[in-house]
Amino acid sequence: MSTSVPMIAQTAGPGAARAAARKRGLNAGLNGRPGWVTYTILGLILVISAYPIYYAFLLAASDSATIAQNPVPSLIPGPNLWDNLGKVISSDIKFWQAVTNSVIVAVITSVSVVFFATLAGFAFARLRFRGRRQLLVFIIATMAVPTQLGVVPLFIVMAKLDWTGKLIAVIVPAMVTAFGVFWMTQYLESALPYELIEAARVDGCSMIRTFWHVALPAARPAAAMLALFTFVGSWTNFFWPFIVLGSSNPTLPVALQLLQASYFKDYALIMAGTVAATIPLIALFAVAGRQLVSGIMAGAVKG
Repeated sequence: MSTSVPMIAQTAGPGAARAAARKRGLNAGLNGRPGWVTYTILGLILVISAYPIYYAFLLAASDSATIAQNPVPSLIPGPNLWDNLGKVISSDIKFWQAVTNSVIVAVITSVSVVFFATLAGFAFARLRFRGRRQLLVFIIATMAVPTQLGVVPLFIVMAKLDWTGKLIAVIVPAMVTAFGVFWMTQYLESALPYELIEAARVDGCSMIRTFWHVALPAARPAAAMLALFTFVGSWTNFFWPFIVLGSSNPTLPVALQLLQASYFKDYALIMAGTVAATIPLIALFAVAGRQLVSGIMAGAVKG
């Protein structure tokens, strides 16, 4: 039973009573529901964030003549969305092949990054070997190197291996990322106590079995977040696939870029292709949004 403020004032003086009242008000503010100001600000942020997507949808539902006359369309969608989507799908940009290639690349790289980054994070977080911290700092430092600096030697390597124009040239360089290693290391340092590892070793588990049965389940929230971000990054990646694949075996962003050459910048068709490429990502976030939030919060909260 909590002590009332008048009782505190009688026993400990008015100063203690004021301190107790301030503490009670602070706790009520932390544990209570947000007010209308918070919901208003969040609503405005949501509208501002969603408007570019809705604007692309409005352009995709319009036609080139209307867009030329009025670049800012009406808030009511036009009737041409399905016609524009049909033109994009039936065009010569190899739409379905591009979608299949993007799915293959995004899924394989997401699974690979999660597995190898979690494996490396487990080693950096809970194993003791010489040069561990220096190696981790070196991996993190590679994030400061622009991707464009490594394109020429990487393309030469792919040409030597005869991988140019093949999806493996996009998949292999993206199978593990420095950010993924850093993220999983930071998470496992706080989420995986030494006692669990010691208990697994006492039960006779090898280091690989300890990783598979102890570290990997403990890293599930952060791994889900990393998988989602890796999938989105692979799905929207344009620079390297455009260089190494070209138009012969494109991913979806590369194929959509070809719409500008095929239809002379018909913005209605370009936006229709953009909407078609964005719908899978929106569906993915709608399905896995809760897991994403839990992964971010789990990585942000220590203990």
